Amino acid sequence: MAVPYREALKEIAPFAPARSLESARREFNISKFIKLSGNENNHGVSEKAIAALRNFEPELARYPDPYCTILRERLAERLNVEKEQLLFGNGSFELISLTALTYLNPGDEAVIPSPSFGWYKTSVTQAGGVPVTVPLKSHRIDLDALLEAVTPKTRLVCLVNPNNPTGTYFTRSEFEPFLEKLPSDKLVVLDEAYVDFVDGDDFPDGIDFARYHDNVVSLRTFSKVYSLASARIGYAYGHPSIIDALSREKLPINVNGAAQAAAVGALSDQEHYDYVVSANAAGRKLYYETLGRWKIECIPTHCNFIMFNTLRDSAEIELEYLKRGVLVRKGTEFGMPTWLRVTIGTEEENKKALAILGEILGLS
Repeated sequence: MAVPYREALKEIAPFAPARSLESARREFNISKFIKLSGNENNHGVSEKAIAALRNFEPELARYPDPYCTILRERLAERLNVEKEQLLFGNGSFELISLTALTYLNPGDEAVIPSPSFGWYKTSVTQAGGVPVTVPLKSHRIDLDALLEAVTPKTRLVCLVNPNNPTGTYFTRSEFEPFLEKLPSDKLVVLDEAYVDFVDGDDFPDGIDFARYHDNVVSLRTFSKVYSLASARIGYAYGHPSIIDALSREKLPINVNGAAQAAAVGALSDQEHYDYVVSANAAGRKLYYETLGRWKIECIPTHCNFIMFNTLRDSAEIELEYLKRGVLVRKGTEFGMPTWLRVTIGTEEENKKALAILGEILGLS
């Protein structure tokens, strides 16, 4: 008889990540794939980050700095925040899990928009909490509906802004009254993984809100614009009481030294940062123009991916892409069965992805 595990885990399905390049190669016997399914940055890593990794090599035998001292100082300077109000984690996954484990007692509720980043629901359940999902409205997070879902049992409100998988965001004028009405004993977890790609003056910068609200924590990552997804490093910014609480739950050493070094190098390369943001904007424009010409509905995006409606089973479309050496993400898993989510990649990748779409749907 197997040793029984916690009852809460029986409610959790194993996390389904984007298909890996290696699994695709083996299944389809294609040596080279273009991966446009994981919302990664396909424009490459900063040369300064690579140089920092090379310089770090002599330190591989040493335990990493648990305080992330150099990175903490550089990031605090860049964000113009107090360095003591930063906490680093093994990517956004760990930071999201930390908030759930820190703030949820068994039976406590967390309000989560749906569809959104799936790890929120999983981490809440792992912590013994109860996820309360609220549907989007016109592909956008409905803050009024989220507020209505808040009860005395609510401890967390989990927001992804811009949202994944839709790429939409709620505005400052929407967020301010939401915070005013939300009881102050509810923690707002504001996931801003895609903040660097936002093109809009009315975006509510989570760092600014976390400065003046002791119930808001901003989560950000080096995986997207800085292209350090494999390094697994992200950070939280919030009131000292929030950082203190999260620090009590996190592992003593949770961010490896190589990741810290790479992040410091990436932060110093403003030219590469600007290039990635500009290239993503150009790719987004190409999708808008091509999909518009073909009369294909798409969701205006502020991320490095885009969703559009194929009016066909997206699992079949995903398979056709796979046969042609391109990985994309079907919308079925987001409750959007005819929609496809595609990473905005390099110019060549974007053109190929669109050409394949035209071929599959018989468009030109």
